[in-house]
Amino acid sequence: MKEIAARIARVPGVVGVMLGGSRARGTNRPDSDWDLGIYYRGTPDLPALEALAADVTGGPVEIHPPGAWGPWVNGGAWLVLPDGSHVDWIFRDVDRVRQVWEDCRAGRFETGMQAGHPLGFWSPAYPGEVALGQILADSTGELSPLKEETRSYPEPLREALTGAAVWDAGFSVAMAAKSSATADVLHASLCLSRAIGALVQALHAHHGVWCLNEKGALATAATLPHTPPDFATRATTLLGELGHTAAQLRHSVTLAEDLVTEVQGVVSAEGGRREVTG
Repeated sequence: MKEIAARIARVPGVVGVMLGGSRARGTNRPDSDWDLGIYYRGTPDLPALEALAADVTGGPVEIHPPGAWGPWVNGGAWLVLPDGSHVDWIFRDVDRVRQVWEDCRAGRFETGMQAGHPLGFWSPAYPGEVALGQILADSTGELSPLKEETRSYPEPLREALTGAAVWDAGFSVAMAAKSSATADVLHASLCLSRAIGALVQALHAHHGVWCLNEKGALATAATLPHTPPDFATRATTLLGELGHTAAQLRHSVTLAEDLVTEVQGVVSAEGGRREVTG
């Protein structure tokens, strides 16, 4: 991957390459994909990237230009190497990442609709990817200092995201309560899933831990200090046994209300948070 990254970094417009995902964090399975974040400025040389992809895979590869995969995931390519390894190239506009980082430092963040992110793409994932990733190539020298900066979770972001996420969770549960009366399973289930996702975001932010997406986030939240007892088990049971009658949905809403109350108590306390270190 370092050799491939070095070749990518020589393509005009590319400023650096980072290894992300479970491979970067050391939590991968043997069959896990390789995620390469391709940080660029302006417009990367797509024909050159296409030729490089064809060379390393032995066949044609479609390069999806910036924006083709949505406003946040951006674009990239899916590669299969001759040994069967799956490698995802994911474009990241380095100037946009830097702007999002500056917003986070000021306590500003946003969420956007994005395919593959059922609870939305939370903008702090951009600096979080840099903080938790491994630099494979940094030809312009921009990624190394940015990574060092993002090692510390900004206090303004911690306060803003924690408060907003807990409020979102409570509001979502209230909306689910209205739907339970009419046994509106679709609306109730979406609201309760959103509520659990928001609580997970709140717990991560409260402890200064970057949350990149929904995958594995519930399990991670369960390991954080002062997380409500059996939080992951209770959340999993709630979502897995929502029910379809008004009474069953009302019971699920009650369980969700309890989780919101308990997480609110955690984030309102003075202790129980820590800063990410890498």
